[in-house]
Amino acid sequence: MISPDAKNWIAKAEEDLRLIAHELVLPDEEIVTSGVCFHAQQAAEKYLKAFLSARGVDFGKGHVLELLQEQCAQVDAEFRTLDVGNLTDYAVQLRYPDYYYTPGVEEARQANVLAVAIKNFVLEKLA
Repeated sequence: MISPDAKNWIAKAEEDLRLIAHELVLPDEEIVTSGVCFHAQQAAEKYLKAFLSARGVDFGKGHVLELLQEQCAQVDAEFRTLDVGNLTDYAVQLRYPDYYYTPGVEEARQANVLAVAIKNFVLEKLA
């Protein structure tokens, strides 16, 4: 059984994925690619935190997926096989003009693929 806290993390992650889905049906030139990438990172982060929460692991605050992945791997070594790609880069860089960068449509689509793969992996572990 999944804890209420873990369910809440999953629900918030699903919101991020729904936002991505709404963007990715638009014509390529209308897709807000930085938003897609940011929400892909956010979804992945929330799924990893859901797993940790479900296992009673304190994960603190932070957005570095590789650190969260390692915390998950300390509970279940299979997490080391999970590909988080460069999603961590999207947690901060895309939100501020200091790092002005606009990902391309294919990069945004790939970020979504990674987030969905992380979702599926985590949900399988929580089943």
